[in-house]
Amino acid sequence: MSHSGEQKETPGKLIGIGRKAAPYAPVETLDLVSVSTDLGVEGDHRGKLKKRKVTVLALEDWQAACNDIGRPDLDWTVRRANLLVSGFALPHEVGSQFAIGDLILEVSGETDPCKRMEEAATGLEEALRPNWRGGVTCRVIKGAEIAIGAPVCRVMTG
Repeated sequence: MSHSGEQKETPGKLIGIGRKAAPYAPVETLDLVSVSTDLGVEGDHRGKLKKRKVTVLALEDWQAACNDIGRPDLDWTVRRANLLVSGFALPHEVGSQFAIGDLILEVSGETDPCKRMEEAATGLEEALRPNWRGGVTCRVIKGAEIAIGAPVCRVMTG
């Protein structure tokens, strides 16, 4: 039921889940994972960081950056993000909240591209800089188990 003429935005979709056991460990991809307020993505070494428990990347931003450097073949795991979403514009405002299934995340900042991106592909670090293309870092507001295919949508606060 929608109220007088309110437009419901079509939810995006969770299309990738990744975690790293250690800073330079390879990214392990999963179909299902538990995400908690204490540990972030279960089994990911970054979950201990308070403001940067979970990193989220939008497929469209990743593809735009890869296309800019002529490398459309690069897999999203090169970015080393935890979650990959499609069909959803990630909010660029600190404090914005969005949901992935029952999981609620709050944007704590931009995921800054680093030299590791340059090592992966020439020009990638710079190509990820405009418009937060490198994704967002988030704190977990409400933990949940999430699976590939989960809907992604904004959470209206206030």
